[in-house]
Amino acid sequence: MAKTKSLTKSQVAAEIAEANAISKRQAVDVLQSVCDLAYKNAKNSFTLPGLGKLVLVNRKARMGRNPATGEAIKIPAKRVVKFRVAKAAKDAILGAK
Repeated sequence: MAKTKSLTKSQVAAEIAEANAISKRQAVDVLQSVCDLAYKNAKNSFTLPGLGKLVLVNRKARMGRNPATGEAIKIPAKRVVKFRVAKAAKDAILGAK
């Protein structure tokens, strides 16, 4: 399988503009407004229907190991952002089972 590069922001905007008969500038504005909305609402979880959901997850403190020295280290608790892919997206990409 040939390795292909992922689409750039301008390529995504061009595809959206062409598919919806709008200007590239308008498509960039739409993309930016979706991003802003996602950033603002990620604390409560943000869902893009058919694509997935952004959620904040609290990770517990745990013990880890320094791979170079083998020394045990304490990894502190922290909050991370995760993206959970929607079933519809998985089925569309991987094919329904």
